[in-house]
Amino acid sequence: MRILALLLAFLVGALAASAPASAVEAVRVTLDSPVIDLTPAIERYRSDGDLIQISTAPGKDGIVRRIVVKARDAGARPDWMVFALTNDTDEQIDRILVAPHFRLVDSGVVWPDLGGSRIAAITASQGIRPERDENPEADQFVITLDPGTTVTYVAELRGPNIPQVHLWDQDAYRKKAAGLTLYKGIIIGIAGLLALFLTIVFVVKGAIIFPAAAALAWSVLAYACIDFGFLQRVFPVTELAERVYRASAEAVLGATLLVFLFAYLNLSRWHVRYSHVAFFWLAFLAGLVGLAVFDPPVAAGVARISIAAVAGVGLLLILYLATHNGYDRAILLVPTWTLLVVWVTAAGFAVTGQIGSELVQPALIGGLVLIVMLIGFTVMQHAFAGGGLSHALVSDTERRALALTGAGDIVFDWDVPGDRVFAGQEIESQLGLSRGALEGPAANWLALLHPFDVERYSAALDTVIEERRGRIVHDFRLRSAGGAYFWYRLKARPVIGSDGEVIRVVGTIADVTEVKTAEERLLHDAVHDSLTGLPNRELFGDRLDAALAYASQDARLKPTVIVLDIDRFKGINDAIGLSAGDSILLTLSRRLGRLLRPQDTLARVAGDAFAVILLSEREPDRVLAFAEMIRRAIATPITYADREIFLTVSIGLALHETGAHPKRDDVYQSAEIAMIQAKRGGGDRIEVFRANMRAERSDRLMLEADLRRSIERNEMKVLFQPIVRLEDRTVAGFETVLRWDHPKLGRIPSSTFMPVAEETGFIVNLGIFALERTALELAAWQRALEVEPPIFASVDVSSRQLLRHDLLHDVKTVLARSGVLPGSLKLELSESLVMENPEYAAQMLARIRDLGAGLCLADFGTGYSALSYLQRFPFDTIKVDQSFVRQMATGKTAILRSIVKMATELDLAIVAEGTESEADAQALAELGCEYAEGYAFGEPMTMLQARQLCGAAPEAA
Repeated sequence: MRILALLLAFLVGALAASAPASAVEAVRVTLDSPVIDLTPAIERYRSDGDLIQISTAPGKDGIVRRIVVKARDAGARPDWMVFALTNDTDEQIDRILVAPHFRLVDSGVVWPDLGGSRIAAITASQGIRPERDENPEADQFVITLDPGTTVTYVAELRGPNIPQVHLWDQDAYRKKAAGLTLYKGIIIGIAGLLALFLTIVFVVKGAIIFPAAAALAWSVLAYACIDFGFLQRVFPVTELAERVYRASAEAVLGATLLVFLFAYLNLSRWHVRYSHVAFFWLAFLAGLVGLAVFDPPVAAGVARISIAAVAGVGLLLILYLATHNGYDRAILLVPTWTLLVVWVTAAGFAVTGQIGSELVQPALIGGLVLIVMLIGFTVMQHAFAGGGLSHALVSDTERRALALTGAGDIVFDWDVPGDRVFAGQEIESQLGLSRGALEGPAANWLALLHPFDVERYSAALDTVIEERRGRIVHDFRLRSAGGAYFWYRLKARPVIGSDGEVIRVVGTIADVTEVKTAEERLLHDAVHDSLTGLPNRELFGDRLDAALAYASQDARLKPTVIVLDIDRFKGINDAIGLSAGDSILLTLSRRLGRLLRPQDTLARVAGDAFAVILLSEREPDRVLAFAEMIRRAIATPITYADREIFLTVSIGLALHETGAHPKRDDVYQSAEIAMIQAKRGGGDRIEVFRANMRAERSDRLMLEADLRRSIERNEMKVLFQPIVRLEDRTVAGFETVLRWDHPKLGRIPSSTFMPVAEETGFIVNLGIFALERTALELAAWQRALEVEPPIFASVDVSSRQLLRHDLLHDVKTVLARSGVLPGSLKLELSESLVMENPEYAAQMLARIRDLGAGLCLADFGTGYSALSYLQRFPFDTIKVDQSFVRQMATGKTAILRSIVKMATELDLAIVAEGTESEADAQALAELGCEYAEGYAFGEPMTMLQARQLCGAAPEAA
């Protein structure tokens, strides 16, 4: 019992510690009071637990009591609200306690309060328990006060905010609700009719301002329906959805205001920046609608700020266009937009709590509908307004005059007998000349004409006067007061008098400066590279023709053609992106341009290829020195995005031959052949063209042609290199090797024809051929031999094959047709190939592994792959490069030992390449290497020899 008493004392002490220091002050309720604002009288508490102890208001006897209230849900730790009511009359009083879900007043600008249920439950210290009345717009409870009692009420809140609490007389509340319902219905009806009417006008008229005005009206209608609770009554929604709808409605309201302002003022007509600002602003507001789904208060706060910004910036823009440009639309919109700014200001006072009347919220909605109605009236003025000439009958002369005015051309009239020219003032204003400077004798124009146009202009006028017929269509340039020239086009005809002589030349002048500028730009772009601005291949060929022609007449000129191609530039594009590659090319063009002299020509002739016509240097030694300067300039690192990029270049030179008269194509091809020779030599070198290079090129072309027909002619052979299990020296598998038996050249090793196949793309056909033949032979071995683990075979995969999505289809087809055991047909990829694009390679390899093929990483240890990448790749076998095996003879086995240990830890099979002797095999076995491959176990052999070696009968296939 003593322990129980101590626990009770501890509990009472803890509750007392969290209780308020003084009793709540009671609010007197009378029979004749229709409504009492309890907001100032309530006391709010934050509880650390689910219990709260409150001191009640003193009763008639003056005694203050304590009550303990428990939260409805365990662990809720809610906020609490406490108030007390006194009934000192002799009658029972029934009142309705109302806490609205949403209240625009004092809702805030940043992270506004978007409403929701405020009170979860109310507990009375005595008397009848308050009962909840269902109301979708407010938390509503029936409060009953017995005569002569003081009751303290403790309300459990759903959140920290409770902006307003009123105690209403039931009849007064019903009248107030009925009046507001009628007012809301009228406002929604007006807004709906306005939106429908503007939509109909849009369908009839079709101009852009009408859908913009209709969209604004519909957004205001949606905002009013949500704010008045109409939408919630028709389509019941959750509190979270209601907050999302409210925030979205405010964001859409800001967006439609912006769209209407842009469309009505036709801002794209004034400046393109208006369009850009409006577009990004609109995109931002559209993003707010998406944000409202995740964080309604943030979206609503930004939307409110945006509405104020649209109103303020819009008013400044309207005033500017009205005062500086006299824009009639802006002038008509000034009163209505001023009212909108006043409305936004009043709304700002309301949401910040500076205006607190009950009628503020419905009044603001009504004012917004009124503003939209005024906007609709303003738009209607443009819907049915028309000019006086739209339906009136005009004469032919008037019609011609109107057409001339609409075309924007200027009248040109030359009185030939009086030698007096009349031209419109527009030309004089454009050229910055004084009034009348172009009037008077025709000779006055000659001083302003471009020197190249004087003779043609005079000849055109003299011709029509002499011939007394014809038409002038002539382009010429006039000099402005600032010295710049403007292009004009004269279209005129002669007027013949009664004596058969020309008395006038009458026509029009039009400004065609923009057209001529566009033509000049097109001509420039046709012969220049769009990225670097250098001459393109066409202009380069034209200048080479000219240089060779001059050289044939002047022995001192010795033009040299230099062709340079950046080595492995495609890999750079793949690694850092095309835009970065363009930036690098632009940097290189500037570097090379600084090396040239005015008489030289630099051109971009292909993606990463440049060409130079060198006239400033004549001696071969000086030409080679210049080419070396180019090589060093390109080799200088380029910094891009905090990384240094190192480039090399292959350069080919075609020196000028004295006494020869070559064609430009021959000279360029000679330099190109020398460049290709430099690239074959490994790149980063300079080659001078020699006559025998053409023969080598012809041999290579013949080899390429023969290679493409090697498979269909059955010249390509598949050989198998044995892979031996070091533990028992049994054959574990084979590596596929291709050999080409050329009918004239004999057997050609893969090291000779594989680079050619890689460059021409024929490597893909060879890869598929090797894969199919290997799979069929492997299936035959596995059917003849039932060994565990099963015999396997590996096939090399090139970079072109890996980059093709068809590789997955090829592997799937081969596996399905052959029926080899899963994982026994291995695709072998080099380490450098995988690390060219690790992310892409990881995805492709995983999908290949899922198809049932094995994966082998070849040449391991020669690249720069990280162990983290190795763990991500689904390889089951790694091949150690033969260079590590050869180092065993010198006693350097540390790296090889580490690789073997790592493979064991990662559960990877390991194959050592380049095993040349029995001693190598013994050493590898001692290191723990599982498999070995090399000439110690046999050279590449035919299918029949491989079957005999592994013990499969020849007829197994």
